[in-house]
Amino acid sequence: MKKFLKILFYSLTAVYPIVVFTMLVVLKMPVRILSLCVVAVAGAFFLSSSGRIKTDSNSEKKVLDWRPLTSSVLFLLAGILCFVFNEKIFLKLYSVVISCTMLFVFASSLVFKPNIIFRFACLADKSIKGSAFEKQVYDYCKKVTVVWCVFFILNGTAAAFTALYDFGSSELNDKIWSVYNGGISYVLMGLLFTVEFIIRKIVDKKMIKPFSLTKFNSDSRKDDYILCFEEKWSSKIYKTWKDFLIDSAKIRKFISENPCDDWILHCEDYWYFLCTFAALLQMNKRILLTQNVSENFIKEIKTEQNAFLTDQNLENSISIQNIIENSLEPSKEFYRNVPKIDSDSTRILMYTSGSTGKPKAVSQRMTEFENDNSFIISKWAKEFTSRKLVTTVSQHHIYGFLFGISLPFTLGVPFRRNRITFPEEFEKLSDSEYMIITTPAFLKRTVEIENSLPLKNPWIFSSGGACSKEVAEKTEKVFGFCPLEVYGSTETSGIAYRMQSKDGEKFTPFANAKLWLGDDGCLRIISPYIKDPSGFATADLAEFFDDGRFILKGRSDSIIKIEEKRISMTEVENRLLETSLVKDVKVVALSTDVRQYLAAAVVLNEDGKKKFAHTEKFLINRYFHDFLMKYFENVVIPKKWRFVDSLPVDVQGKKHKDEIIAMFNSKE
Repeated sequence: MKKFLKILFYSLTAVYPIVVFTMLVVLKMPVRILSLCVVAVAGAFFLSSSGRIKTDSNSEKKVLDWRPLTSSVLFLLAGILCFVFNEKIFLKLYSVVISCTMLFVFASSLVFKPNIIFRFACLADKSIKGSAFEKQVYDYCKKVTVVWCVFFILNGTAAAFTALYDFGSSELNDKIWSVYNGGISYVLMGLLFTVEFIIRKIVDKKMIKPFSLTKFNSDSRKDDYILCFEEKWSSKIYKTWKDFLIDSAKIRKFISENPCDDWILHCEDYWYFLCTFAALLQMNKRILLTQNVSENFIKEIKTEQNAFLTDQNLENSISIQNIIENSLEPSKEFYRNVPKIDSDSTRILMYTSGSTGKPKAVSQRMTEFENDNSFIISKWAKEFTSRKLVTTVSQHHIYGFLFGISLPFTLGVPFRRNRITFPEEFEKLSDSEYMIITTPAFLKRTVEIENSLPLKNPWIFSSGGACSKEVAEKTEKVFGFCPLEVYGSTETSGIAYRMQSKDGEKFTPFANAKLWLGDDGCLRIISPYIKDPSGFATADLAEFFDDGRFILKGRSDSIIKIEEKRISMTEVENRLLETSLVKDVKVVALSTDVRQYLAAAVVLNEDGKKKFAHTEKFLINRYFHDFLMKYFENVVIPKKWRFVDSLPVDVQGKKHKDEIIAMFNSKE
C-alpha cells in the first residue's frame, strides 16, 4: 500500500497543474471539494512517509526521510488553506513554493559544501570521490548548480506571474497557469537537462584523464599522442603513445626470458627509464632504483640472483638501448595486450644517500606514489597540463620519479627526454610554456649566472631542501616565477608546500596529511603516502602556528653537545652566510680521543675572494672566528676550516657529509 501511495503521489505531483486545470475548468469541480481531495492524498502520503525509516550511511542511525515528508506537508498546507479561504490561488502557488524550495536547497549547497550536483554525481559514480579528477568534476558541478539556481529563480518568477496576474477571465487565467506550469515549465526543464548533458559530454572529452602507471591500458591514449620530446618542444623530435607501447613491450619480452626476480635499474634517459620501469612493473619484478652506480656500491647490491639494466656503459650490466633499438618489433597483439598491475603488490627499493652519503634502501609501492600524485593533481593539474615538462633532478630519487616520470605519464604531459644539467639550457626554452622540476641547489646555480630568462609563463616546483629567501627572490626575478617548494622525503613523500612570495617561511601541510610535534620537537607525520599506519618520525625540528602552518628550524641531527653546550650546526652555517662573503658552507662535527669539535668547509663568493685574495689562511680563519664570536661561545666555534671551490653534492644538490669530513683528514 505504501508503494502504491508513493507512486500515486509523485505521479499527481508531476501532472499537478494539468489535474487542477481538469478539475476546476473541465469538470467544474468546486474549489473546496478539490482541496479536500488534495488534503486526502497528501495526508495519506504524509502518514505513509512519517512511518518510513532510512539508515544514515554516515552514522548508521535510523532517521526519517525528510524529502517525501516535505512534499506532503506542502501539499497539505496548500489544500487546507484552499479549503479555509475557498480560494484556488493557494493551489496555484504550490508551483512557486516548489521552485523556491528547490532554489533554497541548491543555493544552500553552494554555501554548505559540497554542492548538490556534485553529491548526485558521486552517488552515480563512486570513483569520483578521492580520485585525481575530483576537483575538475567538483568545479563543473558547481557551475551546473549555479545554472539550476538561475533556472529556479526564473521559473518561480514565471509561475508566480501566471498564478497572480489577471489575463481577463478566470478560465483564461487557469488555462495560462496550467499551460505554463504543466507544460512549458517541464519542456524548459527538459531542455536544460538535454543541453547540460551535451555540454557534460563535451567537457568530459576535454577533462584531464589521468592514467597512472598501474591503471593504463593500450587504449588510454591515442597512438599519436606525444609523451616525450628531445631538447625543446619546437624541435619536433617526439616519442608517442604507440612508441611507448612498443618499446615497453620489447623490454617486457626480454625480462620474461630472464629468471631473475630482482632488477637493478639506473637509466639517465627518461624515455628508456619510463619504458623499462613500466615493463618491470608489468612483469611483477622487484625494482632496485639507484642513482649511485659507483663500482663499489654496485658490487654491494649486485648478486647472481639479480640483473642490472642501464643505459650506461657499466660492467656486468644489460644495455637498455640494445634491447629497445635492436630488438624486432613485437606483434600488435603482444604490445596491445598490456598486463594488469596491482599497485599494492608492487615492490620498489629506492636507494637514498640521506645526510651521511651512505646509501640505504627504502621500500616503496606504487600505491603510495599514486596517492601522492592524486593530491598534486587535485591542486595543480591545470598548471601541469597547460605546459611541457623539463626537470633538473634524477628520476632515481622519489622527488624526480614522482614529478618527472609518474606525474607527467599519469596526466599525459609531454616531458623532456634528458635532464637539464646546465643552467644555460634554460635560455633555449622560449618556444613554449614549461613546467620546471628542480632543486634549490640548481636554482641557486642558475640565478648566480643568469639575470633574466626568456621563459613564457613558467611554473617551478622545487624540493630536496629549503630555498633561502635570497634564492626565492632571485628566482622570481630571473625566471618570472617564485618556486613552489614541496617539503618531504623518500620515507614520507610530499607532505607540505609553500611559495615564499605568498607564504614567507611557513609551510602549509597537505590536506590529507596529519602533522604534529613529538616530544623531541621533531615533526611526526601520518599520511596516505606512508605505509605504516602509526606514521613516520622525522629528524626535522619545527614550530607550528595557530593556523596549522609551520616553519622548519633545522634538523635534530644537526644539534650536538660540545662540553655540555648545545649548538646547532645549521645556525653556525646561517651565521657564516650572513657575512655576505660566503657562497656555500657545511659545518660538520669531528672528534678525537679527547674531545669533539666543529669544522667548517667554506665556499667564498666573489666578494669573499676579492677580500681575501692575498690573505694568509690563518687570518681568514681568524676573521670568521671573530665574526662568530658575536653570536657563540668560543668552545663551539669551528676549530678547523677548509676553503674550497665547491662542496661535494649529489645530483639532487644534497651535500655528501662523508666526503666533506674527509677534507679535514688530509693536510693542507
